[in-house]
Amino acid sequence: MLERLNGDESILDLGCGNGELARELAKRGHRGSYLGVDFSLPLLREAGSQPGEFSARFLQADLTQLSTVSEQLLVIGNWSVVTAFAVLHHIPSTELRLNLLRIAHQLLREDGLFIHSNWQFLNSEKLKARIQPWEAAAVPASDVDAADYLLDWRSGGEGLRYVHHFDEQELDELARASNFQIVDTFYSDGEGGKLGLYQVWKPVS
Repeated sequence: MLERLNGDESILDLGCGNGELARELAKRGHRGSYLGVDFSLPLLREAGSQPGEFSARFLQADLTQLSTVSEQLLVIGNWSVVTAFAVLHHIPSTELRLNLLRIAHQLLREDGLFIHSNWQFLNSEKLKARIQPWEAAAVPASDVDAADYLLDWRSGGEGLRYVHHFDEQELDELARASNFQIVDTFYSDGEGGKLGLYQVWKPVS
């Protein structure tokens, strides 16, 4: 995706995590402004150590309540690019996803791009073996949506995490409902290059 950039775009990185995208931009000499947003303070502290003179900024915020900080996300002329890598599949419910997408739409320039990726864990037998019953989290199965899953997490301890599995049809419906048009779709990452579903959207009025 970075090969698509000219190097002077303003970038809003939703779910920036430990700042890996910002570090890669810095290595490439990116000249545009950058704002990373994430809920995790430990990850944001790690993200704050950027190489060189790259002027990255970071903000703590809950992406399910993005409207509460929308004024802090404004930039003159709006953002050239909004990214959400490995983010949407952790946002529970269509309503909350649409809220995030509509705010992203508002923050983008008319000719801007929304770039995102979603985990395709059902393409891996190893990852499918991590699917747990909702009872493990004391959540009634009747309270979750179709394609919602609970996976165990074994890195640095044990835990459970919510993941929604998107297919292209559902993403097409989300794009239309939030006034976006899909301009590119491809798969990458992991075993066989099929564990990440990437899309590029552009806003429509």
